[in-house]
Amino acid sequence: MSLNIVVLAKQVPDTRNVGKDAMKEDGTINRAALPAIFNPEDLNALEQALRIKDANPGSTVTMLTMGLPRASEVIREAIYRGADTGIVLTDRVLGGADTLATSYSLAQAVKKIGHYDIILGGRQAIDGDTAQVGPQIAEKLGIPQVTYAEDILEVADGHIIVKRRLEHGVETVKAPLPCVVTVNGSAAECRPRNAQRVMKYKRAVSPSEKALLPAEAQAIVDAREYLQLKEWGAAFVEADPNQIGMAGSPTKVKAIENVVFTAKESRRIDNDDAQLEQLIVELIANHTIG
Repeated sequence: MSLNIVVLAKQVPDTRNVGKDAMKEDGTINRAALPAIFNPEDLNALEQALRIKDANPGSTVTMLTMGLPRASEVIREAIYRGADTGIVLTDRVLGGADTLATSYSLAQAVKKIGHYDIILGGRQAIDGDTAQVGPQIAEKLGIPQVTYAEDILEVADGHIIVKRRLEHGVETVKAPLPCVVTVNGSAAECRPRNAQRVMKYKRAVSPSEKALLPAEAQAIVDAREYLQLKEWGAAFVEADPNQIGMAGSPTKVKAIENVVFTAKESRRIDNDDAQLEQLIVELIANHTIG
């Protein structure tokens, strides 16, 4: 059984390096000022997609990302690991989108892709931690969703069986296809790059990137279709201008702050039952525990 799998991925700012220039005056993230990385849980989702592909010959994995043109780096990274192709959804009018506008834009792109069986994505992105985009896409597409996935156990006969990792245990659920599945960071880590694929696809570029290449390099890309990454805009996916970017985003970020926790005071406790009991009494009294 061959399957068409779409993996949603995001190039996110490395939140370990948030500085004073991390936010613009309009309340949006200054992505150009921050190091960009592949969103960690999206890599977990990619691994699940590649496992499904391995188990079902003839299946394809299409990456879909929304962001600046440089987000094509995420597509290449995924192709090096086993994905087949990718699409960068990029347009100035998409900038400043919150989860509502982002999910609408991505849903429109998925509709443009056409036939799909499974849509996979990370549970949440580290630059927002909302876990809203995946479920919102499922709602906009009118298809089932499975969240907090840790392992996809089976895909057969028009359904998918997923093990979910919850706060107090696990559960196994069954859903019909097509559906959206969002994957936890506790799922299997993504496989490393494949050296042969790196050599084959290292010149893969989007149209925006190709325009910056020398004529000789452009000719190489033109001659090899597998090196041509797709780049779509808002008009191409027939997005409503009132539902994208800042116009379609009711959520406004007021400030971004890098908080570092430091210990203000400390106490050394010896291996003494009386001291331990006294500490517990104090912690209960100030409502730290209990």
